[in-house]
Amino acid sequence: MSIFNTLRDKISPQNSFLLFYHRLTAMAAALWYRFPANRLKIIAVTGTKGKSTVVHLIANILQEAGHKVGVASSIHFQIGDHIWPNATKQTTQGRFTLQRLLREMVRARCEFAILEVTSHALIQSRLWGINVDAAVLTNVTGDHLEYHGGFENYLHAKGLLFANLGRSERKFDVQKTAVLPTEEPHIAYFEAFPVDRKISYGLSKGMVHAGEVALHANGSMFKIQVPNDEISVDFKLPGNFNVLNALAAAAVSIAFGIKLTAVRKGLESPTQIPGRLESISAGQPFPVIVDYAHTVDSLEKVLSLFRPLTKGRLFLVFGATGGGRDKNKRPEMGAVAAKYADVIVVTDDDPYTENRMQIIEQVAQGCGRREGDGLWKIRDRREAIRLALSMAKEQDTVLIAGKGCEPIQMVDGKRIEWDDRKVVREILGSELRVRL
Repeated sequence: MSIFNTLRDKISPQNSFLLFYHRLTAMAAALWYRFPANRLKIIAVTGTKGKSTVVHLIANILQEAGHKVGVASSIHFQIGDHIWPNATKQTTQGRFTLQRLLREMVRARCEFAILEVTSHALIQSRLWGINVDAAVLTNVTGDHLEYHGGFENYLHAKGLLFANLGRSERKFDVQKTAVLPTEEPHIAYFEAFPVDRKISYGLSKGMVHAGEVALHANGSMFKIQVPNDEISVDFKLPGNFNVLNALAAAAVSIAFGIKLTAVRKGLESPTQIPGRLESISAGQPFPVIVDYAHTVDSLEKVLSLFRPLTKGRLFLVFGATGGGRDKNKRPEMGAVAAKYADVIVVTDDDPYTENRMQIIEQVAQGCGRREGDGLWKIRDRREAIRLALSMAKEQDTVLIAGKGCEPIQMVDGKRIEWDDRKVVREILGSELRVRL
């Protein structure tokens, strides 16, 4: 470990000198790249979960409406027709990288830039000099609490996006717009920030809300209802939480004058988000789903979706991130797993430099099961996936959670090439072909 990393680990993330360094670096980056955000319409999406999906859906809608877009998300980067994966293990890029991306979007004559924004990025001033025009909140549940020092600080970090939104310079004919979920328990905190316009969305209420929702295994049918109009949508992503994601994307698109017909086309276009409830098929007689769920709330939402859809046993392969992150949620995730899954395989996620087996034991502690009795503890993630796939039979479901489409795994401080989807296909396509 370098001297820089050693010092960084000893300094509090909230240290005033460190925060000043972040701000100074952000100012230098914005000056170096000549404030490219001023020549783009910037949509920033924040929240604990659903950010990547909402970013992807907004891009779909805007492109269907004829606009050229740029995207920076945890899944991929996009500049017009050029799309490439995000292999950085960083959702919101560092200041110079992000400003460079925006400058390239300007050169490519993009009209919109859609950014996935984390609480870390907001605290560390990575959006300094990026003039945001619309801020979207998906939800707020506990995450990264050890970094922030508690939930209130985490909530405050998310609020920075909306506080800065109202204070930033107006671009020609563009209102500063906050898009907020009506059913979010902490909505009042975000509503208090003054902006030009607030647009609410929700399953049952809001300026943009859903009507006649019909959920099924492969998606949903619902109506997007706005004042004096509505339109039916055949949506390809399952679950109420994805209906909410669609409504958030619709709300911000409508704020920029996109017609409901284009909104529908964007939502109904191929909407498989890589690593988000992604179905992997290699001829096996049971569904295998890869998802990014890595918090207590997101894991419960995914498990509660597939529990009633599974006639046989529900298998879950998952772990918890290391690096000292949110240790308290590990047994809570184990408890949620035990509530829904018949067979649980606890394994590595991204242990970083933490003791891998210790993380697994902390997760398994919340399961309340003996090993071998619906619970297995396997340190190697490939072996864990192989075990679940080898045990599953027709009418079972195998859910592999935590990493989604991430192309890297961090083990013992090293970056290892990894992709849950690729591993599943390799095991199903060769190692288990004879049995299947």
